[in-house]
Amino acid sequence: MSLAEESGKVEYMENCATCHGESGLGDGPLAELMTVPVPGLTDLSAKNDGVFPMLEVIHTVDGRQGTRGHGYPMPVWGSRFKASVEEMGPYGAEVVVRGRILSLVYYLESIQQ
Repeated sequence: MSLAEESGKVEYMENCATCHGESGLGDGPLAELMTVPVPGLTDLSAKNDGVFPMLEVIHTVDGRQGTRGHGYPMPVWGSRFKASVEEMGPYGAEVVVRGRILSLVYYLESIQQ
């Protein structure tokens, strides 16, 4: 596993696994409490003719441009991540946010079946 995938796995376990499940199957402990079905994340490539939809997944995770790929309750992680590093200034904070999201998405790409 690459460094990006390893840091992405940490991001996933801390921020996504409660809904999407540790294995990415949509079976996290909070999934049954959601108002929309929580999707599994291990078949994104399979649903896209065998190609991982990198940009679409980045936009969905980031959420700041309005993409609501799988239901409204999905948190806007771009804003949440940015709020945690505001003291870095607008440019520094944005670099950190994009890095965290990219690492997370690389991890999601690595768990495709």
